[in-house]
Amino acid sequence: MSLALRHRLGALWHWIFLSATIAGVISLTLMLYNIVNEGFGYAVIQPSVDPALVLPRPMDQLSNAELLAAIEDNLSQGAYQKADGEKPFAARTRAELIAFVEERVVEEKAVATWSLTDSLLNGSRIRAEAAKNYPQGRLKFLSWLNLDFVARAMSSNALYNGIRTAILGSFLVVLLTIAIAFPVGLGAAIYLEEYAGHSWLNRLIQTNIDNLAGVPSIVYGMLGLAIFVRALASVTSGAIFGVADSNGRTILSAALTMALLILPIIIINGQEAIRAVPNSLRQASYGLGATQWQTIWHHVLPNALPGILTGAILSVSRALGETAPLIIIGASTFIAFDPNNVFAKFTVLPIQIYNFTQQPQDEYRNLAAAAILILLVLLLALNSIAILLRNRFSQRLQLL
Repeated sequence: MSLALRHRLGALWHWIFLSATIAGVISLTLMLYNIVNEGFGYAVIQPSVDPALVLPRPMDQLSNAELLAAIEDNLSQGAYQKADGEKPFAARTRAELIAFVEERVVEEKAVATWSLTDSLLNGSRIRAEAAKNYPQGRLKFLSWLNLDFVARAMSSNALYNGIRTAILGSFLVVLLTIAIAFPVGLGAAIYLEEYAGHSWLNRLIQTNIDNLAGVPSIVYGMLGLAIFVRALASVTSGAIFGVADSNGRTILSAALTMALLILPIIIINGQEAIRAVPNSLRQASYGLGATQWQTIWHHVLPNALPGILTGAILSVSRALGETAPLIIIGASTFIAFDPNNVFAKFTVLPIQIYNFTQQPQDEYRNLAAAAILILLVLLLALNSIAILLRNRFSQRLQLL
């Protein structure tokens, strides 16, 4: 093959690889644009209850005492006591009282929404349309992604919905999943690489681990439903520990199911990291009289730790973003209380995003976009922490 032809082929492959990279960047950019486009924009907010029927004057003219009287008069005793228990009304600011009246007394709702692009490019048309079609409403530019959205519990009113319960559920499930899967996966990787021989049984185990990494996640959900939710319900519900108001569809069941899901990833990445440690380190350790376990603990594992943490990063990302297994084992789509132990009912962010997208109202599409942005931020934050830990160990090994 002539030199000119080889240069032409090299240039061709260069452009093919560059085109693939550009296509990936464009796809990612379009995805992010679509999410951000739905997370901000104009919305028409309109009360479900005529304010004139429940308030003596316009809200901005009411004193704090009158706002408190309106809340007490229009809420049931149980609802009033519950809200006062969360934060005493006497300790709330005027802005908080007005927000509470808007949410719980006049029950304001978003009755029409527009995307960010439409809001920026067609503001005049939107204002005219809102004034014509919703004379009782007020047009407001909303950021659906805000601190209130993160801090609030779930609500049947999309305008005041929140994902606090889903975030707490995601953290608890992921932390418990890693606590279960990481030591088991690392132990299996050490055994298969350092202790196991090349017998047919060990080769069969290795083949099955490799195949399990590609099994669809919904299969793990069915396995979790059969074993953890039903067969081991007395354990996963906490019944044997005296928990009476629970069933098998708990955080513990979810974590055990997700641990099975990510276990093959941790094992395979752990094996690759251990295999990459130079054999000369082992031989030098043996030559100085160290036992096999001392060699593994003091030399193999420290050198393999950056690669092992890479597997943990991939596992956390997959566990945090999975939906299908958790739907199968019974994660809640609406839950009004935060999980406070491993035997509690739960929901997670991907489940809430799925639930938002299934609602017919347009405003739930905006909530889904805001929740997706939160999920991406959490993924990036967790991955960044894991990457920093991996780099720190890598630098320490280089110094040694």
